[in-house]
Amino acid sequence: MARVLFINGGSEGHINPTIGVVQELISRGEEVVYFCIEAFRERMEKTGATVRTFDDQKFIQAFISGGRNYVLERINGLLLTADIIIPSVLEQIQGEHFDYIIHDSMFGCGRLLAQILKLPAINSCTTFAQSKDSFDDMLEQSFLNVRTEIAKPINDRFQSLTEKVKEQYDVTIHSPYEVFCNPAPLTIVYTTREFQPYGEAFDETYKFVGPSISARFTPENFDFPAIQGENFIYISLGTVFNQATDFYKLCFEAFGNTDYSIIMSIGDKTHISDLGEIPANFIVKNVVPQTDVLQRTQLFITHGGMNSTHEGLYYGVPLVVIPLSADQPVIAGQVAHIGAGVTLPMQSLTANQLREAADHVLILPSFKQAVAEIRESFRSSGGYHQAVDEIFAHVR
Repeated sequence: MARVLFINGGSEGHINPTIGVVQELISRGEEVVYFCIEAFRERMEKTGATVRTFDDQKFIQAFISGGRNYVLERINGLLLTADIIIPSVLEQIQGEHFDYIIHDSMFGCGRLLAQILKLPAINSCTTFAQSKDSFDDMLEQSFLNVRTEIAKPINDRFQSLTEKVKEQYDVTIHSPYEVFCNPAPLTIVYTTREFQPYGEAFDETYKFVGPSISARFTPENFDFPAIQGENFIYISLGTVFNQATDFYKLCFEAFGNTDYSIIMSIGDKTHISDLGEIPANFIVKNVVPQTDVLQRTQLFITHGGMNSTHEGLYYGVPLVVIPLSADQPVIAGQVAHIGAGVTLPMQSLTANQLREAADHVLILPSFKQAVAEIRESFRSSGGYHQAVDEIFAHVR
């Protein structure tokens, strides 16, 4: 039995794909110590892992203090979290032995901790993978036409922060790519090469295991018998950027009193009472068991987060994607590229456009065929079982 140190950040999209991996590691005899924020303690303890936490508010404040306008500012923010995360982790594991570390690909201290602890490292990539060349190109593009008096202080801050890390922890950072993508000798990517943009460009150190989908909680008093029929649409904007009262009302306008039956999840930041009168053909909840709902759904209207997109396609559901931020426009582009759905802009979206897009995707058989193909790709790739096979092959 090996002892595994698992380091992760604080969002659903980065936590959920690792649940099955941790359960599988433990079922095969590994002992897992899992670092995350307090909000995910119960979820991860159910896997059998020993859970330890760090201060999420201090972490967020440090990250935001780096700036939000440019990619390198966000990288500086990740470096600023080092003084929050690294001392906390080192203190909580003092005197303990670990055989290897698994760290999230976008959690800036993961690679640093692997080097400080001198542990064999595995990168857990819950987004699309990114090569150094593509990342460097993105970084360069983000500074195009930016005045020197703006760019230089950001670059200077990056240099001073890397020097500080070197001085404090004796770890050398060679490039922004190392901070943002946390490269390791093995990277587990929770998608397939077919869905990954330019998937053929990644070498064999990247293992594309497909979506890692495991059982989630089911809220009490959730009425599954009501979710039946041939025209069921599920609407959700995910767990982060879901404060969108105007959009939810737009959905009422688009689908209210039609032949469609709608279940809409609005998150815990919006009050159902704020939406006014709810059409009779709508079920509106703050939280729903998404994977269970998707197995009863004919169309998924989504923000295009990686988790939601994977889960929709895994269960064979065509998508209407309305990307909001981060990597969602890229994910939406891939969905459209493979023909598994269409993408719409949130800005200036009308009820008529939303209704027409839903009709279009549901009526044309080409969307169902494309979804069936990617569904098969996802299901045959192995998921968290394959992830653990690759981890064991690497560390043993």
